[in-house]
Amino acid sequence: MAKPDIHPKWYPDAKVYCNGQVVMTIGATKPELHVDVWSGNHPFYTGTQKMIDTEGRVERFLRKYGMSSTQTGDDNQK
Repeated sequence: MAKPDIHPKWYPDAKVYCNGQVVMTIGATKPELHVDVWSGNHPFYTGTQKMIDTEGRVERFLRKYGMSSTQTGDDNQK
């Protein structure tokens, strides 16, 4: 049989705050949750995410480990 009084109190209408504003209501074990980031202001979900890849990662890896097909020493040895 389950032990009584071992579970935390459940708040079905817990409020989630971000920057002092209520952003959603969820069920939780605390009556209020304060968060810095949520899906409404995260760049990935809002579409403002910027992908900066000025020199492709694969090309940089290949050049770093000498596996690129445009090595300077290959042309001079033939």
